[in-house]
Amino acid sequence: MEESSPIHLDLRAPLEYAEAPGLIPFECLPPADEAAQELLFCFELNHEQAGRIDPDADSFLGEIAFSGKGTDGRRKVQLPAGLYLFAQQRRMLDRGECIGMAIEQQQDGLWERLRLGDRLYIRYLFEDGSPVTQIFRTYSGNC
Repeated sequence: MEESSPIHLDLRAPLEYAEAPGLIPFECLPPADEAAQELLFCFELNHEQAGRIDPDADSFLGEIAFSGKGTDGRRKVQLPAGLYLFAQQRRMLDRGECIGMAIEQQQDGLWERLRLGDRLYIRYLFEDGSPVTQIFRTYSGNC
């Protein structure tokens, strides 16, 4: 399993997707034969858990704010330009694995004394013929 440590990413332009409200997170994965297909899920984080060094995994994710796929639809949703903590694994992760990676990312951000945002973005895609799961969490300067 290839895993990257959380890194700082300055996303200079937004990534846009067609709004797809019917997608079910962690169950609807992009097909491998459609290399251009990408999925994006945006979750609100539980306010209490989003600032803890030892959050409860069962209540970490809040409601889904939106989901999107590809870019061929009329109504757009996006991963906005900005500063993110970023991590990825070269495989499709399930709910528990995504939450585990997000909690580790949160711990690293808090250790660096960053002000973390209250949304978590999970992106599924295929890159070089392999499935990839990416997570993004906004941050701003130090506490």
